[in-house]
Amino acid sequence: MKIVVTVKQVPDPNSSLGLEADYSLAREKEVVLDPGDECGIEEGLRLKEAHGGEVVLVSMGPERARDAIRKGLSMGADRGILISDAQLAGADALLTAQALAAAIQAEAPDLVICGTESFDGSTGMVPPMLAELLGLPQLTFAKKIELDGSAVKVHRQTADGYQVVEAPTPALVTVTAGIAEPRYASLKGIMAARSKEIRQVGFGDLGIERGEAVETIEGVADAEARKAGAVIEFDGTAVDRILQVLAEAKVV
Repeated sequence: MKIVVTVKQVPDPNSSLGLEADYSLAREKEVVLDPGDECGIEEGLRLKEAHGGEVVLVSMGPERARDAIRKGLSMGADRGILISDAQLAGADALLTAQALAAAIQAEAPDLVICGTESFDGSTGMVPPMLAELLGLPQLTFAKKIELDGSAVKVHRQTADGYQVVEAPTPALVTVTAGIAEPRYASLKGIMAARSKEIRQVGFGDLGIERGEAVETIEGVADAEARKAGAVIEFDGTAVDRILQVLAEAKVV
């Protein structure tokens, strides 16, 4: 069983964040492995421990994105691939998916695991594009993954209820943060990660072309301030007033 997990280095969510001139998040400060991807790595490791095989981490970013891969290797992943090239700087979701697909296709994985969306871009568009480019069925928002022979079964919570969805492998699965609590890297794991392979791939190795950007950020505006709530005093009419509020909100 070969499991590929896509990972990304992002600005630390716990630090103060700034914007670049193109409205993207500034990355000159502290950067970390995307917390959502840590959950994907953890699930990949659990599946490997249950079914055997290897876990390969694939990332795209500048040279220092190697640190994000190294953290995943210290958790227990087997090796990594870093797609890094100045020609990929500022890539939009489509170009990112094309680059990842080219690198992943060469690995011929049984399962691809992605976070639902990255902390910085938050488009949630790369996984579906990646599945389409790889020609794989996509199972989304997984809270639990089960592998059974040549099929993968996903448990997911939606606004309409709890669903169990199944597809043949190979397949691509996006996972939520609730799927697994990421393990801490042990000292042994950290030491072992230093000698694990991280293969670097350049733009010319991918066999893709960079076209015009299909996604740009035109501007940024503050989110609407949360409105103050209403306090309903218990004066004998409270029940009727609460029902009226709920009816106006169309929840009853």
